[in-house]
Amino acid sequence: MENYKIVVQYDGSRYKGWQVQKSTGDTIQGKLQEILSTLSGEDVEVIGSGRTDAGVHAKGQVANFHINLKKSMTEKELLIYINEKLPDDIAVISLEKANERFHARFNAVEKTYRYRLYVSPIADVFEKKFVYTFLEAKLDIEAMKKAAELMCGKQDFKAFCGNKHMKKSTVREVKEIKLTEIKDENGLKEIDIDYTGDGFLQNMIRIMTGTLLEVGMGKRKPESVKEIIESGNRENAGYTAPPQGLCLMNVNY
Repeated sequence: MENYKIVVQYDGSRYKGWQVQKSTGDTIQGKLQEILSTLSGEDVEVIGSGRTDAGVHAKGQVANFHINLKKSMTEKELLIYINEKLPDDIAVISLEKANERFHARFNAVEKTYRYRLYVSPIADVFEKKFVYTFLEAKLDIEAMKKAAELMCGKQDFKAFCGNKHMKKSTVREVKEIKLTEIKDENGLKEIDIDYTGDGFLQNMIRIMTGTLLEVGMGKRKPESVKEIIESGNRENAGYTAPPQGLCLMNVNY
C-alpha cells in the first residue's frame, strides 16, 4: 500500500465544501474518493489539509491517500487517470509518493488563504464567481490594516468561530494579514486580503473579513478588534463575508 501526496485545485461554486457528506455527492473529497475507491476496489480515504466550506475555492489544497492499486501505475499515469475521471471544475495538479507517515492535515504547519474583494462599479463577468463584489461604500484601507494587525499573533479566536458548539481549543496563531490594493485606469479595482496562519477555525477568515469591512466602512473602530477577541463572543464580531471570495492558496509542511 502506497501513500500519495496530491495538490488539488477546485472551483468550489457548485460544491458543498471539501468534506464528504452522506446527504450529497457534491463534495471535493467525495469526488476524489469515488474515483480512487473504484480504481482500487476498496474504500480509499482522501485526507485534506483542512475543510473548505461550501462555495470556497482552492488553488493549493494538499491531500494524501493510501491505496492498493490493482495494477502497477506510474505517478504520471495515476495523475492522468484521476484527472480524466474528475469533473472539469476539479483538478489534481501534482501527485507524488510520500513517506508512509505523511499526513496532509496533521503535518501542515502553515496555510495561506486569499479573500478577494472586487470594488469596481463595473463587474467582471469572468471573475464574479471568485470575488466578493463589494460596492456599498468607500473603504478606509489604513483603518483596515490597523485592525488586521490586532488580529495577528497567537490568540483565542473563539469570537471569530462560526461553530458555537466548538469543544476543541479555539487558540490559533495568525502570522500575517496582508492587504493589497489592485488598481487600473479607473482607480481602485480590487483588494486582496492574504491570511497566513497555523490553522483557521470554521468561518474564521470570512468573519475576520466581514469585521475588517465594517472597520473600513467606519461602522467600528480598529481598536474594537481587541475587545472582540477578549470577549470570546461571536455576536461581537462582524458579519460572515460570502464564500466565493475565499481561496486556499498554499499549504506548507
